[in-house]
Amino acid sequence: MSILVTRPHPDNEATAEALRARGHAVLLAPVLKFEPVAFHDESEAGYDGIIVTSANAIRAVTPQLRDLDLLKLPLFAVGEHTAEVARAAGFAEVIVAGGDAAALHERVIQGARDKVLKKKGTLLYLAGADLSRDLGGDLGAEGFNVVTQTTYRMAPVKHLPREVCEGFAAHGVEAVLHYSRRSARAFLAAAQDEGVEISALAIPQCCLSETVAGVLRDAGAAQVAVAAKPDEIALFETLERALRPRLA
Repeated sequence: MSILVTRPHPDNEATAEALRARGHAVLLAPVLKFEPVAFHDESEAGYDGIIVTSANAIRAVTPQLRDLDLLKLPLFAVGEHTAEVARAAGFAEVIVAGGDAAALHERVIQGARDKVLKKKGTLLYLAGADLSRDLGGDLGAEGFNVVTQTTYRMAPVKHLPREVCEGFAAHGVEAVLHYSRRSARAFLAAAQDEGVEISALAIPQCCLSETVAGVLRDAGAAQVAVAAKPDEIALFETLERALRPRLA
């Protein structure tokens, strides 16, 4: 029996390795594909800090970071994984929030209180093409000038890997891990196109947040579990609890 990971590449590889270390067999079905968007900074504003809600935003601009003179700025990362990618890219001052956009919003406000940022400074938001929350608008209401730059998009993958479809047909998949609302929707669309939607929704769906879980519930999934907080360790703990009745 395998755990299905729908997270995009390359983060899915690290997730698979962590799951195997916990004794699980793993199948990978990245349902979103990372596509960088050319970054042309036409703003004449001097930035006081950077906000990032995904590691992919940093990956997309890594080749340009030194030329853009951004590495010297404090970077506010949505969570620890994004922070790790930022540090690897060369950012020296990385401030980590609690794992979602709401926590990042509060961390930026605290950064102004702590004088890491100017109270009404200019922030560069390295963002994806599809935003689940208007973080720039929220921070704008707090007095910040937020310049949003789209650096990447995540395109849905229309087909599941053959071994995943065969796994569903043979009842060889015991749970699915979901990391974002958009990837959950892409997974559902691909499962429907492949004719495995009923089997896919009959097993535990383990979700990083309640927002993600709502997509699965609306689709008819009966076994939906939500991580206690939006990080992968909490998601793995949720997975273990979801599987416990089967292992008993």
